[in-house]
Amino acid sequence: MKLPRLHGILSQQSLGLCILSRFRHYFRNMACSELNPPETVRGMTVLDREAFTKQIVVPVLRVPETLNFNMICTEVKKYLLKIEHYKPVRKGEWVITLHPSAVKSWSDICLEDKGLRAENLVWETIMLRYENWRFDEVLKAVLPEDKEQLSAFSKIGHVVHLNLKEHLFPYKGLIGQVIMDKIHGCRTVVNKLNIIDNTYRNFQMELLAGDEDFQVLVKENGATFEFDFSKVYWNPRLATEHEKVVKMLNKCDILLDVYAGVGPFSIPAARKGCTVLANDLNPDSYEALVKNSVKNKVDSRTTCFNKNGIDFIREEVRAVILNKNQDVHFNGTIHITMNLPALAVNHLVNYVGLCKEDTLEITKFPLVHVYCFAKGTDDKKVIAQSMVEQSIGFSLNSNLKEIALIRNVAPNKDMMRVSFYLTDEILFSHATSFKRSADAKVEQTCKRKCTDNGQEEREEADCQKS
Repeated sequence: MKLPRLHGILSQQSLGLCILSRFRHYFRNMACSELNPPETVRGMTVLDREAFTKQIVVPVLRVPETLNFNMICTEVKKYLLKIEHYKPVRKGEWVITLHPSAVKSWSDICLEDKGLRAENLVWETIMLRYENWRFDEVLKAVLPEDKEQLSAFSKIGHVVHLNLKEHLFPYKGLIGQVIMDKIHGCRTVVNKLNIIDNTYRNFQMELLAGDEDFQVLVKENGATFEFDFSKVYWNPRLATEHEKVVKMLNKCDILLDVYAGVGPFSIPAARKGCTVLANDLNPDSYEALVKNSVKNKVDSRTTCFNKNGIDFIREEVRAVILNKNQDVHFNGTIHITMNLPALAVNHLVNYVGLCKEDTLEITKFPLVHVYCFAKGTDDKKVIAQSMVEQSIGFSLNSNLKEIALIRNVAPNKDMMRVSFYLTDEILFSHATSFKRSADAKVEQTCKRKCTDNGQEEREEADCQKS
């Protein structure tokens, strides 16, 4: 901080201490118990907005009309009382409301050099109401102090989606109403139940507040998605990962999306100019996928399938690999996304020997992006790589492109992405460097329709509750 030139008896050291003293409240945590909701709302289960009314005393700076009001505002900006739906600066009245923790006396602001005097600082009573607190402040005041609070939620279009723990069930109606009141654009609040459709990854949910309308419109990575949130799988926490993978693609590439959902990988990739083959077993996801490709004007580059993921690999993926290796004009890369982290690794076995019945030489090897949950206390990248190697029966060496941490979903549990190239050995099953004694069992498990989608949602429910 550049020190001003003063004509007085202050030394540089004492001046520095004075400046630090003047700004100490700005750098300190501005928490103030006076600004909390009334203690009397603790334990409330039915929302009573009037019960949040509270009077507090705050410092108010009254600025004479002869002074430069804007300059004074700039000087005290760091001390303003900033709470929801309250204007601390009222220009027409020449009044500035300050934070009661930051300003306890005139010595805390010392604005004589700006033409103000101690008598310009007064204490006034103001009324705080329900609208002056954020949703988290309201819930913290209401919910039990000795138990875990509502930690997070997801907003999908106009729907706010919660995973409430059991001790919060008595407050669920209140929680839903508070979120409806406080979250901009929210018209529906739902709580996910533990009953999950094992086939299509959708879940049962109860309406806590608002309209029973689950048809949502979501924008992500430049694309627009429309779907019925109650019937399909959508995770807004993966937006960054969707973007990251799409950035790996070039216009001449092909994307094979094995578990496409409503298209968070497929639609942006097609918008980029890629040729896309997108698949999902859930009929509602498939229907939304088709509509979203039209909505985003990429239906000419997107072919949608409503198949089991294993069949998609054995049929469409195999056909694309063989066709593009015969196409001398194809200079792109074949990308395969497998975002089913609870079970996608098990499905990798279907690439082993995928082309063994063909005599065509493979030179354009696909790049697989497979997602998994790595559990344990060891290095999660090592765990994720080992999971992939055990499934395909081959070591990942020069064909390993990247192992990336996507997000932490629970203690000692991370969502990971392993990106690796399929090789001649894998596709033709020429080598047996790993002894895989349980191939038949794994394949039989993967064939079950429920494994193609359901377990991931169960994992996600547990993870989000954590």
